[in-house]
Amino acid sequence: MSQDTLDATIHPVLLCGGSGTRLWPLSRKSYPKQFVRLMGEESLFQASAKRLSGHGFAAPSVITGADFRFVVIEQLAALQIAPADILIEPCARNTAAAICAGALVLEARKPGALMLVAPSDHVISDAGAFRAAVKAAAPAAEAGQLVTFGIRPDRPETGYGWLELSEAPDAEFSATPQPLKSFVEKPDLAKAEALLQDGMHLWNAGIFLFSTTTILKAFARYAPDTLAQVRGAVAGAVRDLGFTRLAPAPWKGLEDISIDYAVMERADNLSVVPYGGAWSDLGDWQAVWREQKPDENGIVTAGAATAIDCKESLLQSTSEAQQLVGIGLEDIIAVAMPDAVLVAHKSRAQDVKKAVAELKAKGAAQAETLPRDFRPWGWYESLVVGQRFQVKRIHVHPGAALSLQSHHHRAEHWIVVAGTAQVTVDDEVKLVTENQSVYIPLGAVHRMENPGKVPLTLIEVQTGAYLGEDDIIRYDDVYARGQGARG
Repeated sequence: MSQDTLDATIHPVLLCGGSGTRLWPLSRKSYPKQFVRLMGEESLFQASAKRLSGHGFAAPSVITGADFRFVVIEQLAALQIAPADILIEPCARNTAAAICAGALVLEARKPGALMLVAPSDHVISDAGAFRAAVKAAAPAAEAGQLVTFGIRPDRPETGYGWLELSEAPDAEFSATPQPLKSFVEKPDLAKAEALLQDGMHLWNAGIFLFSTTTILKAFARYAPDTLAQVRGAVAGAVRDLGFTRLAPAPWKGLEDISIDYAVMERADNLSVVPYGGAWSDLGDWQAVWREQKPDENGIVTAGAATAIDCKESLLQSTSEAQQLVGIGLEDIIAVAMPDAVLVAHKSRAQDVKKAVAELKAKGAAQAETLPRDFRPWGWYESLVVGQRFQVKRIHVHPGAALSLQSHHHRAEHWIVVAGTAQVTVDDEVKLVTENQSVYIPLGAVHRMENPGKVPLTLIEVQTGAYLGEDDIIRYDDVYARGQGARG
């Protein structure tokens, strides 16, 4: 094997389309877990991007939804990582469609490139060891193998699929590619215990390495309809502020199917690389408890939380104004947010998604929407909502601007509490500084901008017959969001 092959550049493709309902209420459809700071000062998405950067790795491609495109840009910019491209899915169609789109776009840019597909919401503490495992897999991928990565199991996990090896890993669990014997669906507990004991099975991490040539040939053979429709979506894609919007018509007709079902479980050129380091997909709150390193009593507390005579439990409060206290709890998950509280037995952590479904069926906004709504210019959060009025706190990034807009049903009063705002109201443009305010009459065409170099914070008081976010007409928007609540 030549040195050029061993040093082959690997092109990461980060999948950012999941909703993370099992980590409700912290993770919701409006802001899923990959963008949340669950494990330290960086989001899971940021940690993934950093882990797959450096020598031997090209700039990442990201596949996400329209609502998160500016979050992706902002979080990558904080790491000083410039993406190769950001593909916008018109709607979620599972991993087969997303990976096919990533492969077609990369193939057009660099034919035959090595493509590393990775979810953006995993925790891998030893980034160096994982990068070494990926590079060890490169020769097999270049030789035409579809390479998957298997994690050394440490418990009889029923929430993951498993991989059956053709030979047992060595004592050091070195990252040496070997033929993959078979995929194993998520097992029941008894079968999981047997898989753990036999030493011939690993957890399926859902991470893959292959060349664009190999994976596109596999799609052509095993999922030709998916390949044809994704080709149409890529061919009809449009560039928008540096993003690539895949064409919606062919995309919406795609089958909702995973890459495992569509291709991997049917292919005959599969290899697996055993990985012996720490790994978690943070698939539920029990996984978060495990990764947060419980104390000698099995307790994890985060934020404004206090545990008294508790065992094997996680208590987390996201607001200093809301103190969470647990007394005499055992095997309990308790997560408190200003608008929602979860209390569950640890053994039922996988069932949190059922609670989300119940709340959604009842029409509760908390099922999918966080109190803080992130926008490309910053964020806002509702502080008080009453009959015919609402009070918000608004944060605008330096240099950012809201759209030029008007409302049919509400007037607004803005009070600047930090920074300086440049405010447009019809034909008048003026600066509004700290402790100053401005009134926006019903129907007035208006805009708020932050011309400074520090964040702008203001309090907005809305009054009117209807205060919904869809009462907005955009006349001009630097983020090209179009009409609608989020645009």
